[in-house]
Amino acid sequence: MKVPSQPTGSVAEADGPEDRLRRFVTIWSRAIFPVTATSLTRTEFEGHLLPLARTLCEALHARPFDTAPAQRAGAALVAAHCTDPDALGRSLGVVDSYLVLYCGTESDVPAEELRARCARLQHAMATGYAQALRERTRAEQEAIARSALSARSAAEIALHATESRFRAVFDGAAIGIGIADLDGNVLEVNETLTRMFGGMEGPVRSRNVSEWAHPEDGPHVWKLYEELVRGERESYRVEKPYYRGDGTVLWTNLTVSLLRDADGRPQYQLALMEDTTERRLLHLRLRYEATHDALTGLPNRTLFFERLEKALVSGDNARFGLCYLDLDGFKVINDSLGHSAGDRLLVEVADRLQSCVTGQGEMVARLGGDEFVALTTGCSGEQDVTELADRILGALATPLRIDGRELTVRGSLGVVEGPAGERTPAEVLRSADITMYRAKSAGGNRFELADAEADARAITRHGLTTALPTALERGEFFIEYQPLVHLGDGSVHGAEALVRWCHPQHGVLGPDRFIPLAEDTGLIVPLGRWVLQEAVRQARFWQARHSDGGPLRINVNLSPTQLHHPRLVADTVDVLERSGLEPGALCLEVTESALIGADEDLLKPLRQLAEMGVDIALDDFGTGYSNLANLRRLPVSVLKLDRSFTRGMQQHPVDPVDLKIVEGIVSLAHSLELAVTVEGVETGAQARRLRELGCDTAQGWYYARPGAPDRIHSLLLADAV
Repeated sequence: MKVPSQPTGSVAEADGPEDRLRRFVTIWSRAIFPVTATSLTRTEFEGHLLPLARTLCEALHARPFDTAPAQRAGAALVAAHCTDPDALGRSLGVVDSYLVLYCGTESDVPAEELRARCARLQHAMATGYAQALRERTRAEQEAIARSALSARSAAEIALHATESRFRAVFDGAAIGIGIADLDGNVLEVNETLTRMFGGMEGPVRSRNVSEWAHPEDGPHVWKLYEELVRGERESYRVEKPYYRGDGTVLWTNLTVSLLRDADGRPQYQLALMEDTTERRLLHLRLRYEATHDALTGLPNRTLFFERLEKALVSGDNARFGLCYLDLDGFKVINDSLGHSAGDRLLVEVADRLQSCVTGQGEMVARLGGDEFVALTTGCSGEQDVTELADRILGALATPLRIDGRELTVRGSLGVVEGPAGERTPAEVLRSADITMYRAKSAGGNRFELADAEADARAITRHGLTTALPTALERGEFFIEYQPLVHLGDGSVHGAEALVRWCHPQHGVLGPDRFIPLAEDTGLIVPLGRWVLQEAVRQARFWQARHSDGGPLRINVNLSPTQLHHPRLVADTVDVLERSGLEPGALCLEVTESALIGADEDLLKPLRQLAEMGVDIALDDFGTGYSNLANLRRLPVSVLKLDRSFTRGMQQHPVDPVDLKIVEGIVSLAHSLELAVTVEGVETGAQARRLRELGCDTAQGWYYARPGAPDRIHSLLLADAV
């Protein structure tokens, strides 16, 4: 069903929730006004739809979630004369496409749950619409039937003077009408009821009401019937199925009324039947479409969450198992062969997954994209769900043929198994998702079992990532300084600026906890600029306060992302000029791995800084795979030896190979007029060996741990020589 296209501009540009709600109402009105039999103008009609839209919006966010308001909204459409069959389909299309978009932007409910709620609201809305339309039809037809019966009674009293009129109404009614005695023997039926049961009057008229029991009859149906024939109630209304003569099922809305004689004694029972089979099939089709994936035919996210929620509230000792599958490299297939080939691959994968879940209580669903999930509610332990994961990987192992090409499908699975009742569906799926990414990070084409500690680390990592942007604004970062010491005389040569994060919940975090996250999010650029500003400002303060010999240089680390930033040189120059610090007092440290294979475009900003007088240090030297000959073309003036070269010098006797390697690197560096700084010096024996090998400066816990800037001149470095 076609619905109006989204208005120009994004939803975020709306002034507020009320404006977004009115835009949703405008879209809804445009969709169904042309098929609505009303005398209202479009503006008046929108005013009628506004409270219905507000009802749907409130139901979408309600806690606890309840679909009853959506059912009432569907009934209100019928009351507004939106009875054209096309009006329901268009309304459901608008709700599906735009309700979450316009009414879900400021919700604390997760996006995936909003979509699931939206689907259930559509279902309830369709149910309310169908019930209201049925009630409207039933009321009209019952009025006709009662008029007919009244006419019949009057005709009998008047010696059947109006028999012909009664027969015309009885036989021409659009709903089935049947009359039976109090013993349940059918006495008379009209043509409509006969057609409903297959067209043969004899088998219908000759039967007793009690013979029309059906396995899907509710337990209350026959209880109501017994109360009616005993005269304890005047009527009842139920939804009841019947078997036709050919074995097919007829679904009806059945209203049974008690007819009394002139003295008030029960005499007959009158049944009015409305055929709702097609309406029920429409209801089932809408339900199927709302709960199944259109491409693969598998259950979708909505139905999966219903089944998972049911599994998690099962009785004592119940367990569940879940396999969360993501195809490895699916984007490459889409990009190289096209989305049509990708869709055919997904259909084939769905068929193979379906063949893996044939056991009791097992199901497979597509969550979206190339993500599938298999659920088992009949597992007895971890082994059952790992066997299911093995079956899935085995089913994917056989290559596929798509457009004449043979494709190998690989997948990563996160496996969660445990007792019911301990976690919510969202928590289970989050754990499976996290575990799946662990499997993908381990190389893919495998499964990993959920681990509570790994989940906690991933959740913490996500929390840190989301907190990073505002942490800089709130001033949660600070810098500690570690001295750089001359190996020759033990004097303080400078200090390295090391950023820390004082997190409100996790305490002080080292750079290894948040620098990779800052790289991933792009926050490393503003964070790096702030570190440079603070470190340079501190260096200038040291120079002014300790003119008789403070730290001569401040070392600041540059990340690979900062190296690629176009304003690296301009920002550095601006910081130096504002602080008044000479370029020669600044050393920028770049890791060796960041410069492996670097082209001239990447080296150009470093050359410009070096020409200004800024020192460039090659950090972690020896951990990469760069050619030593490349040192000649890099604009560096300092080599910082990685601590892995000096760790062996803590032992006695010292490994002669380590000594020869360090001696060779120092000799090479000095021949290229490069200074050598050593990291990780922790003992006096290390410092002595490094001094004998000709290293220039060192840093490490032997001299001082990183600390506040006011401690840089109060360090006891008597043992440094």
